[in-house]
Amino acid sequence: MKNTLIATAIGALAMGTVLSAPAQAEGIGACLITKTDTNPFFVKMKEGALAKAKELGINLKTYAGKVDGDSESQVAAIETCIADGAKGILITASDTKGIVPAVKQAQEAGLLVIALDTPLEPIDSADSTFATDNFLAGELIGKWAAATLGDKAKDAKIAMLDLAVSQPSVGVLRDQGFLKGFGIELGDPNKWGDETDPRIVGNEVTAGNEEGGRKAMENLLAKEPGINVVYTINEPAAAGAYEALKAFGRENDVLIVSVDGGCPGVQNVKEGVIGATSQQYPLLMASKGVEAIAKWAKDGTKPANTPGKAFFDTGVALVTDKAVAGVESIDTKTGTDRCWG
Repeated sequence: MKNTLIATAIGALAMGTVLSAPAQAEGIGACLITKTDTNPFFVKMKEGALAKAKELGINLKTYAGKVDGDSESQVAAIETCIADGAKGILITASDTKGIVPAVKQAQEAGLLVIALDTPLEPIDSADSTFATDNFLAGELIGKWAAATLGDKAKDAKIAMLDLAVSQPSVGVLRDQGFLKGFGIELGDPNKWGDETDPRIVGNEVTAGNEEGGRKAMENLLAKEPGINVVYTINEPAAAGAYEALKAFGRENDVLIVSVDGGCPGVQNVKEGVIGATSQQYPLLMASKGVEAIAKWAKDGTKPANTPGKAFFDTGVALVTDKAVAGVESIDTKTGTDRCWG
């Protein structure tokens, strides 16, 4: 049974990688499970986790889905980590509800499970969550977009480029935060797409990558060629949206906003591809997560949440070179210095 389990996991994780820190602390093993190994955000998260694991002498194995949304590979990775006797798991879940039974299995086996970036549903399904305040990240770019448009905001035509049809928590929080910040009345804040404001042209999913962003933008432009505001779940999707707009000759008269604040994304803000982005800090999330597993392995202590929140808040900052009154921001020089965290 154990051999079958491991074989299944290895097959499902063919596109993942396994790396380890020096073996001076063989008794402490840990796993990092990200959504993909191609999104720069998760590449940096892995780098941060491996660096901290090496510093602390923890054996860290890393896994990733083939694409954003590949929950089966993430479940298989959890099963492999349990079989390997790991002390803890760090995970950015693709399916924030569907992954919960596998997380419970890990916890029952004595592993500490920490969600990074993307809260599970419910959030307390993980032992702790180290993340950006994703609602606030969305709210900041929404407020910036509305203030930038000024009186024109009341007649905006908004394209919503979301993550996945399964509506993982990170996608819902950013989407709903943006709409609130822009001044649009929400429907059910626990999902996107039920708003009735006529300024919203529609929602399309992108899988958080450039090709998905391009296709989503093309679909919405076919529906409404006059789109002048584009919300994107992340910067790869924003880059794809820009390419679609460029093909339509619209790249200079549409406002694109996004979330991540990675080095390429900040460069896109500097070059005018993206108007503003909310910067988060994956290196900090990863290093804090590894430290928490080390503490758990040592004395069974679980990490504490930020006071007043249901998670450990790793911070967010709006990055733009076109600051507006009433919305705190940093410029691209500062954003470049801080990118990835």
